[in-house]
Amino acid sequence: MITVALADDQPLVRSGLRMILEGEADVEIVGEAADGAEAVALVRAAHPDVLLLDVQMPGVDGLEALAQLAATTITTRVLMLTTFDLDEYVYRAMRAGASGFLLKDMPGEDIAAAVRQAARGGDALLAPALTRRLVDRFARDRPRATAPALDRLTARELEVLRLVARGLSNAEIAADLSIGETTVKTHVARVLMKLGLRDRVQAVVAAYEAGLTSGTTG
Repeated sequence: MITVALADDQPLVRSGLRMILEGEADVEIVGEAADGAEAVALVRAAHPDVLLLDVQMPGVDGLEALAQLAATTITTRVLMLTTFDLDEYVYRAMRAGASGFLLKDMPGEDIAAAVRQAARGGDALLAPALTRRLVDRFARDRPRATAPALDRLTARELEVLRLVARGLSNAEIAADLSIGETTVKTHVARVLMKLGLRDRVQAVVAAYEAGLTSGTTG
């Protein structure tokens, strides 16, 4: 059973998410929060597998709540919720350690699938149609952060990282490189380990900030 907590200041949104997820046989809602402070307290108390966290809330917002949770040893995976498909707050959340982001108007089956994927701890969640636009808009035009040590990666690992940054799934990367999907998963895992990254979201951000997607390595 996947345990899920919901945090959004709009009761209607929380109700909608609850209705969607309670219809799934393998999902259990363990609590709701109306702001970031309540969300942090809820996660500390219930230790859900996944937290759906609204970006913009009064008082303690989603970003501050995420920062507070990231400073603990809590292993809850956080999926940020947003109404806007090009929202700088979401990019900041990705850098801060969110496992991904979802649009509130996504189909219910996609939200349920995202929760399962996050709970498995596999590929981190990026709404596929938004990945390139979101990260490209807010990463390409920013001053470069300290580039990750890309020289630690093999040529094939660099190639895989570049495709990850383009928003491709493991299956799509496997097809593009004519290798097995299991091999892709191994390469992604090695990239994360070598660069000290937690998940695929952070790999996307790191690739953009290092200039990998523009043909340079920073």
